[in-house]
Amino acid sequence: MQTEPTFPEFLTTLITQEVEQGGATEESLPPQRPHYSVIVPCYNEAGALPDAIVQLRHMLIGPQRVEMIVVDDGSTDGTAEKLQQIKQSHRDIVVITHPENRGYGAALKTGIRHASAPLIVITDADGTYPNQRIGELVKLAENYDMVVGSRTGKDVHYSKIRSIPKFFLKGYASWIANRKIPDLNSGLRVFKKETAEKFIHMYSDGFSFTTTSTLAFMTNGHSVHYEPISYAHRIGKSKIKPIRDTLRFVQLIARMGMYFAPLRVLGPFCGLMLLGFTVSLGYDVFFLGDLTEKTLMLLLFGMNTTFFALLADMIDKRSH
Repeated sequence: MQTEPTFPEFLTTLITQEVEQGGATEESLPPQRPHYSVIVPCYNEAGALPDAIVQLRHMLIGPQRVEMIVVDDGSTDGTAEKLQQIKQSHRDIVVITHPENRGYGAALKTGIRHASAPLIVITDADGTYPNQRIGELVKLAENYDMVVGSRTGKDVHYSKIRSIPKFFLKGYASWIANRKIPDLNSGLRVFKKETAEKFIHMYSDGFSFTTTSTLAFMTNGHSVHYEPISYAHRIGKSKIKPIRDTLRFVQLIARMGMYFAPLRVLGPFCGLMLLGFTVSLGYDVFFLGDLTEKTLMLLLFGMNTTFFALLADMIDKRSH
């Protein structure tokens, strides 16, 4: 019994007939949509370019159609000129230039807005991430909303000094997300463009982009998978300012927590104030024989904070 052709088969047959009959040409047909877009932000990376970009492009050659977008974030060391030279010999690489330096996160957001694939891959051009594993991470992303290359593999070269504040930041972020986070701000990850664009206005323009995007996905019930990877020594000088960026991380984590999980952020403060009220009340009753203003103030602050946390949580749940 003859079966009806499926729509993709019917469309393919129709296009083939059009080409054969002269009604269309291969050039006039719309290009295929890429399977995933790789976004590489760069700022003053003339020392690592063009070799890193060319090597990455060769790594991405395979059966799947890939779009590569390089965003120059207002470099002043000749990076823009080197990117234009690369584009002349590799015309499939999309180069976008910011007229001024706007930040790591801003460069990634520009790349996301220009990407035409349903999947987004972000990585760096400084030689630290194992970009040869991008295909593996993309394959894993078929079952998750986000796949993060977690720098917890066997061959990881990471600053011990920078790992100290990140240990506490990971603990705090894990508390907000109510899930263990092995690597808070890895710059090698794959995620769905449609999901990322829902929260793009909340992402940081700085290095905290990865942190805020992780919390946005997790606290909204999107699946996030961590895949252990290696991490090599960086080519060139790091743009991260440890003290400044750590303080920004704390600020952004607290802000994202208030936005998506207010009870997790305010809960400990409520508990501390109500505990202080209980201790103060016991002291007033058993030792002073009177109710002091300090005890009443602790009760008032504790109740106000609790009601505020409950109200914020209710608003958050209704907004979803």
